[in-house]
Amino acid sequence: MFVGTSMTRKVETIGPDANVFEAQEKMIQNKVRHLPVVDEDNRLLGIVTDRDIRSAMPSALFETLECTLEDKNSFCDLTIKDIMTRDPLSISPLYTIQDAMLLIQKERIGALPVVDEEGKLKGIISIRDLLRAFINVMGIGEPGTLLGVLADEKTGELKKIVDIIAEEGLSMGSVLVAKYFEKHKRAVFPYLLAMNVSPVKEKLVAAGFEMIDPLNWYIDRLPGENDEGCQS
Repeated sequence: MFVGTSMTRKVETIGPDANVFEAQEKMIQNKVRHLPVVDEDNRLLGIVTDRDIRSAMPSALFETLECTLEDKNSFCDLTIKDIMTRDPLSISPLYTIQDAMLLIQKERIGALPVVDEEGKLKGIISIRDLLRAFINVMGIGEPGTLLGVLADEKTGELKKIVDIIAEEGLSMGSVLVAKYFEKHKRAVFPYLLAMNVSPVKEKLVAAGFEMIDPLNWYIDRLPGENDEGCQS
């Protein structure tokens, strides 16, 4: 799946010479946290976030549009180009959502502007967009049950799991395979479009597989990292 099919196309933008209060109002009214900064030709110049605005002025002014004229006058000379991140990290619509996920995780950012070869803004892809795409790909929007199966890291193990599920006449919305922290093991997560999965679990155990609890799985833990999560 490509970024171009998952991004938000209708993007709220702002110009570099706009006042910070204009950005504040756009964010509050449109319930967004990122505003790409573009020129008259829609070329990306920068990006401004709610955090940038919070850092630039007192939080009391950011939280409400109903501030006094005196408050506004004290910040009226502050423009977007004064606080924006210039030449921000961006992504092509031809990149995959996996590329976007890795960039957002690596850079610890909340969104990526999407630009074409000329640097013109085509959209924006955020964590929310990626979650929506992930839900669609995994098929977890439909009622079902997520299983956790511990398997040896060798050829044919995934086929055995899928065959056992098929023998029970159950449909799979998706299957996710992840590295396990025990060497030569893989964690397999089939999402079954069924609620009664006891028979298939019994067959998997009888076939020598170990069941694990998906709720106790650290989905955000990456190989080589410690157990502490990070806040984006």
